Amino acid sequence: MKNLNRAQAEALWITIRQETEIAVQNEPILASFLHLTVLRHNCFSRMLAFHLSTKMCSAVMEARVLFEIYVNALEKDEDIINAAMLDIIAYYQRDPACNTYSLPLLYYKGFHAIQTHRINHWLWQQDRKTLAYFLQNRASEVFGVDIHPAATLGQGIMIDHGTGVVIGETAVLGNNISLLHGVTLGGSGKETGDRHPKIDDGVLIGANASILGNIHIGHCAKIGANSVVVNDVPEHTTVVGVPARPISQNHTSQTPAQDMDQRI
Repeated sequence: MKNLNRAQAEALWITIRQETEIAVQNEPILASFLHLTVLRHNCFSRMLAFHLSTKMCSAVMEARVLFEIYVNALEKDEDIINAAMLDIIAYYQRDPACNTYSLPLLYYKGFHAIQTHRINHWLWQQDRKTLAYFLQNRASEVFGVDIHPAATLGQGIMIDHGTGVVIGETAVLGNNISLLHGVTLGGSGKETGDRHPKIDDGVLIGANASILGNIHIGHCAKIGANSVVVNDVPEHTTVVGVPARPISQNHTSQTPAQDMDQRI
């Protein structure tokens, strides 16, 4: 998945605004919410910062303060904005229930959790680890998704439904990856250091699957639902079971994360 150029990014932002204007006409009772969240903003980054800050605020962290933190991160690292847009496109292309680009942006907590993590990861890299930990904890309370701020995520990531997803500190996810609810990318015990999975591009991870330890999941592999993976998985390979075992090789032209075909 390639970065969006300026024209593509602007076209997506215009489309989101147009979809939101239609939503206001269809459901006037939500007009205030839709104007505050999308239509009053002059760019995607400020809109995203506002939406996330209103969801993440609490009695000890005002939305206004969070908004300034988020805007600062997005203005200093445009890669976060590009990744967020590519994530929206991923939801639109892969989720049959997602028929507008504005839908994940407004309502999908898996998408919200990913974007909150992207900013947390930026804060972690700026050595603002205390704030990153605080916001990780808050995100897990709000979205039911727990991603360590140090974990590295590529772009075009889709966490479908989101509930119960856990991603550990040294996990690394490539691009164009799809995860279902309940997925754990965790350690295998009390070892320290590099102890979490490395997931290559194009991988599909089924619901409630657990991938444990510093293992490698190869390009365009497919992990069956409820599987427990404790060993490396070769590229284009489907694994299922407890412990997971290979059952087939995928055709090299297939991208499971894109196809979203969970049959085995």
